[in-house]
Amino acid sequence: MILYNVTINVTPEIESDFIQWMRETHIPEVMATGIFTEHKFLRLLHDSDDGSTNYAVQFFTESMERMQDYEKNFAPALREKTQERYQDKALAFRTLLEIL
Repeated sequence: MILYNVTINVTPEIESDFIQWMRETHIPEVMATGIFTEHKFLRLLHDSDDGSTNYAVQFFTESMERMQDYEKNFAPALREKTQERYQDKALAFRTLLEIL
């Protein structure tokens, strides 16, 4: 099982819109690709000097082959939509993990 983790640093002025958009638009679009079997949407619990908040979205898929399919066929367009909507007010860091 592969865990695709996206951690996003979100500025205060877009935070409520970001949460709503993730729940109602972005996460459903990612899940609609059929690549992932489940997801989790989390807020990191820590204090930030600049007032920003970090969120993590975790998507689970069965294999690296399926993850590569997502990266090749779906990720670029979905990332572009997020970038266009939030520019530098939501900065993402992505990691892939193998569940042992």
